[in-house]
Amino acid sequence: MPMRLRLVSYQVTLIMRINEDTLLEGKSVVLVPYNADHVPRYHQWMGCPELQQLTASEPLTLEQEYDMQRSWREDDDKCTFIILDKQRWADPAVQEEQCMVGDVNIFLTDPSDSSLAELEIMIAEPSYRGKGLGKEVTRMMICYGVTKLGIRKFEAKIGLDNKVSIAMFKRFHFHELSVSEVFREVTLGMTVDQAVRTRLLGDMAFMQEREYRKDRDSRQEVTSSHATL
Repeated sequence: MPMRLRLVSYQVTLIMRINEDTLLEGKSVVLVPYNADHVPRYHQWMGCPELQQLTASEPLTLEQEYDMQRSWREDDDKCTFIILDKQRWADPAVQEEQCMVGDVNIFLTDPSDSSLAELEIMIAEPSYRGKGLGKEVTRMMICYGVTKLGIRKFEAKIGLDNKVSIAMFKRFHFHELSVSEVFREVTLGMTVDQAVRTRLLGDMAFMQEREYRKDRDSRQEVTSSHATL
């Protein structure tokens, strides 16, 4: 029995760290792994009281933010991407941190059921809200969770005052599971049946998956060559 438990833990680790060198490119966004270079910008975001309220987060020191980043990259139950503006990112002269607009996460919430996950998305830059990025990222992450992580049931916990996010998830056929007046949040859920899977995979034909390090190194090489001219 102990050996079986260790094996299950190792398998989950492999699954949830599968994105450590994954880049996902959509129509308007690029998703990349959350690394230490992203922390200062992320820390700046999370100093905003509005984002703290929307994400039910407490402000952290910069050192604590680096610790959190390592946790998100190394923990067995988390899969995190940073959302980049694809148009800005396409210009190698623009540093990747300057392309950041938010983040998206999948959390395994039940140790006994690795097919159940919570989905969380944040468009942190106000100027990028209301432009359909959240919808595109949500569709990309659901597709990635289904095809790469084996997720079959998704949940999302959203503040009751966040009407925009609630409406967006309901457009993805999430339905209300419970409401907590104490925490002022609603839990929405969706089970991925064959119809949902077919629709997702059909809709996601435009999404490309590549090796993150190669793309990052290529951008840096272009920047370096320009600097020497």
